[in-house]
Amino acid sequence: MVAISSSLLSLHQHTTNTHLTRYSFSIPARTRNKTKPVSLTIVSAGSDIRKEEVVIVGAGIAGLSCAVSLHRLGVRSLVLEQAESLRTGGTSLTLFKNGWKVLDAMGVADELRSQYLEIKGIIIKTEEGRELRSFTFKDEDQTQEVRAVERKTLLETLAKQLPEDSITFSSKLAKIGKHENGETLLELVNGTRISSKVVIGCDGIRSPVAKWMGYSEAKYVGYCAFRGLGDFPNGQPYESRVNYIYGRGIRVGYVPVSTTKVYWFVCFNSPEPGPKITDPSLLKRQAKELIKKWPSELQNIIDATPDDTIIRTPLVDRWLWPGLSPPASSGGTVLVGDAWHPMTPNLGQGACCALEDAIVLVQKLAPSLKAGPEAIEDAYKSYQNERWPRIFPMTVRANVTGAVLQLENPLVCAIRDNFLVPKLIRLGPMLEHTNFECEPLLQTKV
Repeated sequence: MVAISSSLLSLHQHTTNTHLTRYSFSIPARTRNKTKPVSLTIVSAGSDIRKEEVVIVGAGIAGLSCAVSLHRLGVRSLVLEQAESLRTGGTSLTLFKNGWKVLDAMGVADELRSQYLEIKGIIIKTEEGRELRSFTFKDEDQTQEVRAVERKTLLETLAKQLPEDSITFSSKLAKIGKHENGETLLELVNGTRISSKVVIGCDGIRSPVAKWMGYSEAKYVGYCAFRGLGDFPNGQPYESRVNYIYGRGIRVGYVPVSTTKVYWFVCFNSPEPGPKITDPSLLKRQAKELIKKWPSELQNIIDATPDDTIIRTPLVDRWLWPGLSPPASSGGTVLVGDAWHPMTPNLGQGACCALEDAIVLVQKLAPSLKAGPEAIEDAYKSYQNERWPRIFPMTVRANVTGAVLQLENPLVCAIRDNFLVPKLIRLGPMLEHTNFECEPLLQTKV
């Protein structure tokens, strides 16, 4: 079992000026694979502690999906979001048929479908423009459904399914501990204390909840990505398919999202993650410099990208090694999505897996809430046992796929471009991981 920090996971506040506040995490000391056992602080009852049945930490895709799924089953939850509003910045994400099945079960898929193009297939080219291979999704699988969806729209669509008081903003987590009644105690930076029977950690790659449970930092995989959303008010001119272009140590992709928007990315090798850059004009220059000799349409899409949609991120993942990684739950706390299993985007499954996690967990958890702590723990174990065999190999596969595509060796790249991609790759087996089934959630008024 993973030991828990005696200091509850403190986020120590260091104020540098009136506008900027930094937080550092105090986590358990580690050996190579284990956390040193230490005692757990138990907090006694107090009149200032708010009681909740279910608290969700994080109002991203995973958190809002859990909240909406619980709401459909008649269970109220409180979502804590550290930002002042929904974090709707950024670009888009690709949803395959497994993601759409979950959104159908939640009852929100059709609203999203009406706004975004269905992607017909994939075309792969070299940086010189030579076509290596093309696929049509429906030729490989008649049930496949692929659309790129703006993150902003997905979050807003999920959020509006919830009662108005479901999400509490400006609610940054400061401490996690145990109440004397056995429930999980959350303390926020603003001093609010909440005791909850169930805590669902959906707080992303750098999850404080995961750190409290003994998880290590996600590992940098050796390459970064520029990403953006090109805006064409008079209509974008591209076919509805994913366009991949492979170079040496660098690759590019772009795909129409709607009639006026095109998502793009540039992945490039870098020995270090590098400093965080927030100047959008600098981000654009750096992205364009990487592909200055590539087809001009790539430059045009980047030029058409509004400043508030371009980002640069180091890519990371964390492998859930059997017997070495902590469990997905500890007491009344459980992890979902990137907080549990961050993965690289090479299979386009990060958001889809978060959606899958949410519906699987909720369908197991909701019936157990009235039965007591043992039933809740059994639901958590069932959730982990069902999800781990799917998540672990998918995380590994995404990592290996990216590693192969980022190779720089000229000979290896020649083999890839002249033999592996044109002759060996088959789309059907590559998309088997998108097979997923789930039952619709019962519509219930809360």
